[in-house]
Amino acid sequence: MPTTDVIQLPPQLPDALILELQAIFRERFTTAMAILEHHGRDESTYPLTLPQAVVFANSTDEVVSLVKLCNQFEVPIIPFAAGTSLEGHVLAIHGGISLDLNQMNQVIAIQTEDLTATVQPAVRRKQLNVELKDTGYFFPIDPGADASIGGMTATRASGTNAVRYGSMRENVLALTVVLANGEVIKTGTQAKKSSAGYDLTRLFVGSEGTLGIITEITVKIYPIPQEVAAGICCFSNITDAVQTVIEIIQSGIPIARVELLDELAIQAINQYSKLSLQEKPTLFFEFADSTSSVKEQAEFAQEVAKNHGGQDFEWATHQEDRSRLWQARHDAYFACLQIKPGARIITTDVCVPISKLAQCIEETRKDLDASYLPATILGHVGDGNYHVLLVLDPLNQQDFTEAEQLNSAIVHRALKLGGTCTGEHGVGMHKIDFLIEEHGSGAIAVMHSIKQALDPKNILNPGKILRS
Repeated sequence: MPTTDVIQLPPQLPDALILELQAIFRERFTTAMAILEHHGRDESTYPLTLPQAVVFANSTDEVVSLVKLCNQFEVPIIPFAAGTSLEGHVLAIHGGISLDLNQMNQVIAIQTEDLTATVQPAVRRKQLNVELKDTGYFFPIDPGADASIGGMTATRASGTNAVRYGSMRENVLALTVVLANGEVIKTGTQAKKSSAGYDLTRLFVGSEGTLGIITEITVKIYPIPQEVAAGICCFSNITDAVQTVIEIIQSGIPIARVELLDELAIQAINQYSKLSLQEKPTLFFEFADSTSSVKEQAEFAQEVAKNHGGQDFEWATHQEDRSRLWQARHDAYFACLQIKPGARIITTDVCVPISKLAQCIEETRKDLDASYLPATILGHVGDGNYHVLLVLDPLNQQDFTEAEQLNSAIVHRALKLGGTCTGEHGVGMHKIDFLIEEHGSGAIAVMHSIKQALDPKNILNPGKILRS
């Protein structure tokens, strides 16, 4: 539905709960309108949705205190940190308290000898890499936005490096989680693998705050590669670009990143980032390894690209040149917002088997060409994940209807080809209706059973992943 800035005041919390929270959190419990508004939005197109109050916690013990009270009074809790989610994850659609975790932003430990780091949930990915800068290691998961590690864990995020390093699913080793009854559990260990019992870590990774509140995360870190080279190559059409990626991946070349941007996306980032790239479908490559391996991999990729009509292959080996190139890619979302004054974006993030990627994108391109909405295709095509950015007027119901019809067609196509409705953004509110088609009613029933067992009063981020 169209977004609106009309503010509806949420109902007041029970007086007894307010008194308890004021006694524990003092000035870190607030119902100030400016704070409520800040916590009533994310990067989605959903309208402003105010929580009833905001609590700023600074420790696991304080989260426990809040959860116990909310469980007692049956008041929802919605975890909040960076607020960069795209599917309405942090919106208090059933009222309740927005739990702001931004004061829990400490890097607890860096264990280079074990290739791990342990952090609190509000640590941002860039912050962690600054802390790692002098160690010779880095944290590779890069969703573009400077998201919090806790939010990335909760949504099972990935990004441009996923083709080589995987998603948060493969990179989270252990968690500290506060359950709906206030109990604290620890899942996983710092060991690289385990066969001990149910894999509870994987259960909470991607649970979007609906099963527990994550307060500590242990993640993998990796040695900084000896040599890194980035390159761009443009094509006369998007099909040739995608076929290039498929051949490189199927050849087993350990490419670090490969991103696709169509001509409209290139036009947008040229204007936004002050670049002068050819406005054609373009691949952004990155190779990271030993100096000799990088050279060999880059030469192979360049040859494959030429065989598919790739033109004007350009390389950037200096850090500042690579950073500018990848920052432009990360800014593509904001660049595309400038296509239409006052626009908002609905973004899809389907993922399909790599062998089906060309077909999926070709058919999607035909749908977009038949629509009146401006729309771009870009994404992390090295792992079969691509995005369509649907640019619309937030006050125009027809635009929303058209965008949702396109989104539905894109998702159904991906599911038909053996893919998923969301490769990295998560379900939130927007993808709920696609889950039965993707997983089947039996699997959804199991998800409901897990939710009921861990959160019987439905206080943890209700209305996300599963309907409440």
